[in-house]
Amino acid sequence: MDGDAAMLTKPAFRKVDWLARDIAVERRADGTVVLKSRIPLQAYETHIPAYLAKWAAQAPERIWLAQRGGPDRQWRKVSYGEAKRAVDALTQGLLNLRITDGRPVAILSGNSIEHALMTQAAMQARLPAAPVSPAYSLMSQDHLKLKYLFNLIKPAVVMVQDGPTFEKALKAIDLTGITIIHVLRPCEGIKSTAFAELAATPVTADVGASIAKITPDTVGKLLFTSGSTGMPKAVINTQEMMCANAAMMMQVRPRETAGPIPTVLDWMPWNHTMGGNAAFNPVLVDGGTLYIDDGRPMPGQLEETIRNLREVSPTYYANVPAGYAALAAAMEKDEALCRSFFKNLSIMAYGGARLPDDLYDRMQALAVKTTGERIVFYTGWGSTETAPTSTGTYWDTERVGLIGLPFPGVELKMVPCGSKYELRLRGVNVTPGYFGQLDLTAKMFDEEGFYCIGDAGVFVDPDDPLQGIIFAGRVVEDFKLTTGTFVHVGSLRTDAISAATPVVHDALVAGQDREFIGLLCWPNLHACRQLAGNADATYEDVIRHPEVVACLRKGLQAHNASCTGSSMHIARAMLMAEPPSIDGNELTDKGYINQRAGLERRAALVEQLYAGKPGDEVIILN
Repeated sequence: MDGDAAMLTKPAFRKVDWLARDIAVERRADGTVVLKSRIPLQAYETHIPAYLAKWAAQAPERIWLAQRGGPDRQWRKVSYGEAKRAVDALTQGLLNLRITDGRPVAILSGNSIEHALMTQAAMQARLPAAPVSPAYSLMSQDHLKLKYLFNLIKPAVVMVQDGPTFEKALKAIDLTGITIIHVLRPCEGIKSTAFAELAATPVTADVGASIAKITPDTVGKLLFTSGSTGMPKAVINTQEMMCANAAMMMQVRPRETAGPIPTVLDWMPWNHTMGGNAAFNPVLVDGGTLYIDDGRPMPGQLEETIRNLREVSPTYYANVPAGYAALAAAMEKDEALCRSFFKNLSIMAYGGARLPDDLYDRMQALAVKTTGERIVFYTGWGSTETAPTSTGTYWDTERVGLIGLPFPGVELKMVPCGSKYELRLRGVNVTPGYFGQLDLTAKMFDEEGFYCIGDAGVFVDPDDPLQGIIFAGRVVEDFKLTTGTFVHVGSLRTDAISAATPVVHDALVAGQDREFIGLLCWPNLHACRQLAGNADATYEDVIRHPEVVACLRKGLQAHNASCTGSSMHIARAMLMAEPPSIDGNELTDKGYINQRAGLERRAALVEQLYAGKPGDEVIILN
């Protein structure tokens, strides 16, 4: 049966009214290709808080935010009307501080209702909201990045969710001249104001006057990069960037006005542009309901997500591949969970890594079994500097690993770079630069004003650009073997992780100036424990377990069998017991792996991998 015939035998996708792929393709003499949608970008508001005001007026009783809390972990819900009143009071409280020079409001908190309200209040007071990764406070031992960021942005206000939890971090930084606001408990020895007290500030006409002064160029947020090439940079996010990007995302997948209220359950951190902008803003723009998921796709934390999905039927759901793998395993044993998850779902979105083909098939099988329809898997691409999403797969596609096509209002420039293209972006969603770092800002753009993002891509079909673009890794990560063979790290890494599913969570690709490619692998502890038959197994236990090693070997050998050249052939692999380090720059605050820093930090393991007589811990592949 050929491909077209096979498609006809599959259940249809649940209907999504995608925007047309009307893309202008400019091909230049030097091989550069520029893609741009011919469809104009739809209108959008001047600033993000305008949407809160809109829905507070049109649907004041509708729930905007919900989060579990208290000893019984019940849902605490805040309506649009309640949120607007609280945000206005917080805005007045901030204005009363008479902050000069637009100094930021730093937020030391995970996702919370108070975090959301303070962000909106900071914007209304025309003070940039600067959410800082909790990992810099809670996981770091030296607090070096936290100190660096505070010195860079010099916040006037710091909101901390819980003083004692963040005590070490607060006492590690200079708080001179900074107003501290605590939500739950104050930190002993540090003067602070209760969030509830600030939220009870009587509102005056100053709030409306401040909102009226917000312009498209007003800085709404400072979002920090991962620091994969040094210390994190503070990316300026203007109000227009965020509003335009939300409009782009909504324009390519319009909602049905007669359908259920847009409902999202999401855990992605708001200090990261995907969680704080791509997930959060469209819900607000659309007047939807956001359930804050305190679960994570990690052992011991997935149960919270499963509990939430028994009660919340999302219309849109996003997760990383590891999260979908855990969710699929749970739904394969629980029909009620399946029914709740798929009831109103129109789109499943993924990011962070390529979705394995077998996981795609499992999720679709569950969707068909439950609803009789398949659900489109959607993904996009961009960065903190692009607010973040600049492209998306806005059509019914079965292919995973794509980054799609540019949104309306975005130009994608593809510059030849060996066998692939270096990708560059220009559009209203691109940042004007880095806060306090004019030298770095000057290096961001090429001679035509395109942002040099550092990623690479290739066409699915060079003769038919409308088939989309495949992500091909970071340009700077690639290397050559001593044979002269060029290794594309991004595509090899994702393919290897996919082949080694479910035992590998992430990996480092080694081989620069070596004869062959080696892989240093971090195990997926949850999956490896299941294979080992020991729910309490440690990392040290699982990396030596015969079943885990056999699964890794089998997966990577299958990967090698499907490869035709040395650029994708993995000769040796090792499983590592030590998790990636935040302080060692191996793990970004977004949860992504820094290949260069990881290989440098684990140079001793690399040497073991390439030893003339490797030890038992090295897996030799065919």
